[in-house]
Amino acid sequence: MPPGQTGARAILKTVFHVCSIFGITVSGAMLVPALIDFADGSKDWQIFVGTGSLIAAACSLVAVATRGGRPEVFSQKLGFLLVTTVWIFTSAIGALPLYFSSINITYAGAFFEAMSGLTTTGSTVISGLDALPRGLLLWRSLLQWMGGIGIIVMVILILPSLSAGGLSLFHMESSDRSDKVLPRVNQLAAGLITAYLTLTFLCALSYFALGMGVFDAANHAMTTLATGGYSTHDASMGYFDNRGILVASTIFMALAALPFVVYIRAFLPRRFQLWSDPQVVVFLLTCVAMSFAIAVTRRVINDTPFGEALISSSFHLVSVITTTGYAAEDYTLWSNAAIGIFFLAMFLGGCAGSTAGGIKANRLVILFLLVRANFRSLIRPHAVQRIKYGNEEVSVEVIQTVTIFVFLFFGALLVGTVLLMILGIDIITAFSGSLTALSNVGPGFGQIIGPAGNFSSLSDPALWILSTIMLLGRLELVTVLVLLFPSVWAD
Repeated sequence: MPPGQTGARAILKTVFHVCSIFGITVSGAMLVPALIDFADGSKDWQIFVGTGSLIAAACSLVAVATRGGRPEVFSQKLGFLLVTTVWIFTSAIGALPLYFSSINITYAGAFFEAMSGLTTTGSTVISGLDALPRGLLLWRSLLQWMGGIGIIVMVILILPSLSAGGLSLFHMESSDRSDKVLPRVNQLAAGLITAYLTLTFLCALSYFALGMGVFDAANHAMTTLATGGYSTHDASMGYFDNRGILVASTIFMALAALPFVVYIRAFLPRRFQLWSDPQVVVFLLTCVAMSFAIAVTRRVINDTPFGEALISSSFHLVSVITTTGYAAEDYTLWSNAAIGIFFLAMFLGGCAGSTAGGIKANRLVILFLLVRANFRSLIRPHAVQRIKYGNEEVSVEVIQTVTIFVFLFFGALLVGTVLLMILGIDIITAFSGSLTALSNVGPGFGQIIGPAGNFSSLSDPALWILSTIMLLGRLELVTVLVLLFPSVWAD
C-alpha cells in the first residue's frame, strides 16, 4: 500500500461521516416547517417530509459505513476541509425543499437561497414572500439561525488555529497555552449556544410585545440574532411600520455583532470587562458616529425630523454594518452622502466571534495600529515600535494573517466583480453584488439588487458565482482558499 493512502482514506471517511451527521440533523429540522405546513393545509409538508426522509436514510447509511478509521490527529488541514465541505453539503441539501416546493425556482436559485441563509447573508431570489406557505418562510429562517450558531461553534473549534482568530476571540486570562474563558472547549461551545438561545428568545419576546405576531416574531428573532436579515415579508421590517420594532431590532442586531464570549464572561467572577476588548469600543463608536452622521445629513438635505431620522438611520446603519440586511425603506434614495456612508459600512462588519460578517473590527484595529507604528518609525527610525491590542502584544504572525486576509478580501472582490461583468451585468450591480456577498450583508446597490429589489433577475451562472463568494466571505477566505494549493495535499 503506498505511503499516505491510509491517512487520505481516513480523512475522507471523517469528512463523509461528519457530513452525514449534519445531513441527519438538517433532515430532522425539516420536520418543523413540515408541521407548520400540515397545520396550514399546505401540500408542501409532503416535500419536507419526503426530502427529509430520503436525506436521513442516505446519510444514516453513510454514517454507518464510515464509522471508525478516522485520523488519530485532528490537523488544521482536516479542519479546513471539514468546515468547507460541511457548509457546501448542508447548503446543497438545504436547497432541496426550496427546489421541490410550490415556488418556481431553479436549483441554482435554491442553492443560492440556502447558501445565503446558512452564511447569514440574507440575499434572496424569492419574491412574493407575503403569499408563500409559512413552512417555506420558517425554513429560510431556520437555515439562517442554524448558520449563525454554526459559525459561532466553528469559530471556537477551528479559527483558534489562525493567529488573528486566537487573539480576537480568546483575549482573556488563561492558565494554559490557549486562551479559554472556560476550562474546556465543549463548555465554551455550550456557553455560546446558551447565550445564542437566550438572546433569540429575548428578541422574539420583544418583537411580540411591540406588536408582531408569534410567527413573525419567532422568524425575525432567528434572523436578527443570526444577523441574516431574512424576513417573512417583501417589505422586510417596513411591513410593520413600527418605530419600537426598529429600535428593538437595532439593539439586538448590535448585541449579535458583539463577541459572544462577552455574554459568558458576564456570569463569571471578575471576568466581565466589556471595554477591555478594543474591537468592541471601535464597533460601538463607529455605529454611533455613522448613525448620527446619516441622521444629520437627512435633517439638512431632506428636512427629515431629527428624531425620526436618527431612529431609521441607526436601524439601517446597524443593519448594514452588522451584515444583517434588514430594510424599512430604500435608504439609497436618501442622499449621496448617506449612500457613501452605507457603502463604507458594507466593508466593516461586526466583531470577531459574533455572527456578523465583513472585515471585522478586530482586524481594522490591528491595521490601524500597524499603520500608526509605521508612521512613528518614520519619525523615530531607531525606536522599537511595539503594537499592543488591548493588553497583549501583537505578534508578527498575527500581523501577517490580518494583512493576508485584507489582501484576499479585496482580491476576491475584484475577481467576483470581473466575473459578473463578463456575464453581462452592469458594474454597479456586479461590484455591489460581489461586495454584499463577500461581506454577507444581503442587499446591494442599484435598482436590481438594492434594498427595494432582489437577485431573482440574475442568471444561474451569476448565482453560482455569488454563492461561492458568500461561502468565501463566511468562512473567512483562508479556510477555503488554502485547500486550493497543491502543496497542502503534498504530504
